[in-house]
Amino acid sequence: MNIQDLLETVTPEIYENLKRSIELGKWPNGQKLTKEQKENSLQLVIAYEQEHFPEQERTGYVPPKAACGSKKTESKPEEPAPLKWS
Repeated sequence: MNIQDLLETVTPEIYENLKRSIELGKWPNGQKLTKEQKENSLQLVIAYEQEHFPEQERTGYVPPKAACGSKKTESKPEEPAPLKWS
């Protein structure tokens, strides 16, 4: 079975379960993912997102920054908020 055949069987529910399992490092039944399972699941999640999500909603998306020296005015960085000790 190739990746395209596998992608055709993935439903949104399966995608969410895979993503959650990768985040937690274990399957919904509590069994720990092996290194190979984690790698394969991550590859499948990324491939699924490539097919079904716009670029800015995909795992690992980094928005582009303005080029150095662009004429666009840069906003000043916000002042850090003071710490509040409770």
